[in-house]
Amino acid sequence: MAETRKLYIKTYGCQMNVYDSERMAEALGGSGYVQTDRADDADMILLNTCHIREKAAEKVYSELGRLKGLKAAKPDLKIGVAGCVAQAEGEEILRRQPMVDLVVGPQAYHRLPDMAARLDAGQTALDTDFPEEDKFERLAERPKAARGPTAFLTVQEGCDKFCAFCVVPYTRGAEVSRPAARVLDEARDLVARGVREITLLGQNVNAYHGAGPEGDAWSLARLIRALGDIEGLARIRYTTSHPNDMTDDLIVAHGEVEQLMPYLHLPVQSGSDRVLKAMNRKHDAASYLRLIERIRAARPDILMSGDFIVGFPGETDADFEDTLSLVRAVGYGQCYSFKYSARPGTPAAERAEVAEEVKAERLARLQALLTEQQRAIQDAMVGRVVPVLFEKPGRLAGQMVGKSPYLHAVHATAEGLAPGDIRDVRIVESAPNSLGGVLAGQ
Repeated sequence: MAETRKLYIKTYGCQMNVYDSERMAEALGGSGYVQTDRADDADMILLNTCHIREKAAEKVYSELGRLKGLKAAKPDLKIGVAGCVAQAEGEEILRRQPMVDLVVGPQAYHRLPDMAARLDAGQTALDTDFPEEDKFERLAERPKAARGPTAFLTVQEGCDKFCAFCVVPYTRGAEVSRPAARVLDEARDLVARGVREITLLGQNVNAYHGAGPEGDAWSLARLIRALGDIEGLARIRYTTSHPNDMTDDLIVAHGEVEQLMPYLHLPVQSGSDRVLKAMNRKHDAASYLRLIERIRAARPDILMSGDFIVGFPGETDADFEDTLSLVRAVGYGQCYSFKYSARPGTPAAERAEVAEEVKAERLARLQALLTEQQRAIQDAMVGRVVPVLFEKPGRLAGQMVGKSPYLHAVHATAEGLAPGDIRDVRIVESAPNSLGGVLAGQ
């Protein structure tokens, strides 16, 4: 029996990193590590990093600097950097922060048990390869512990789009999809342990093309339909999508698969055709708007979400006005918006940037419009009755918090509610970031 040691993982960034952190913990479980929620209680600290946000690498180095005192007080403490910053920086992390013991990229974390053994032998471990073997196949079977009512499930990784601003193709590699049978097996296991909603993950999840049981490639729509046949799986979501991979069968599935929730995150990044071309997005604003029309024809109540970058190199006032026009045309219920910041090694990083004050002013205008749309859609929910999947206790006595089909956070107070319950709720209040309700019939 391996000696019991404590593992603390700090997760940055996207939902895929949340999923990866779970699998890292499971991979290290066989080496005797159990998770703790306190860094100062840990025998190993892993920073599972994201390279999407501004100055991502510097933020990781700052966090490592804050851990120096803890390392000095506990010389046997092992510190590791995982994820996309690890992939991008590699040996530079070990050079700048010699106290780091382990660096592992997102495609190699199934090798963590071997790396942990090397740490035990007093060696430093570095692995940022893109191994040929399927990391998911090599990971140990999930522990049979009970789960919460929602879970992430990675089905696709990597990206072949090479948008001019994005590091994902360099840190996550080319697009690969997991075989359908393995995805379905993992989904059944999650449902057997209490999960009622699964969110399928991928850098371009709707580019999914995993091998089916007969050897033919399955689309994401076909995978979703198969997941819909799993008894007990009440809700299916997926993120993040690319407009160019929004296929006809996936659009139809939104109108036909009951478990597929009426929420779609479909980033466009800009409303200017000139900027979209400079971004290498390979679609234009008109084709995006036509796509939205087709999706809403299949599922009229669908809530649209998206991503926007303002101040991309070369963006003019007219380009930005095109973005505002597209936002007005779509009507988003939720959005993420950011000022452009250069990522080393990407094509856009070599271009002259828009002035910081211009970016800030444009972002403020865009976010004001998006907030106005979000609030209008939320306010329109008042008076409606929607099924809510309750996930956890709220801040008040007897209160439970869950999600509507549209991914709105909803809180309600009632006796007998438990995580995993799906109950009809009448919405009575719209707050800035949540909805309040009462159980229907009360």
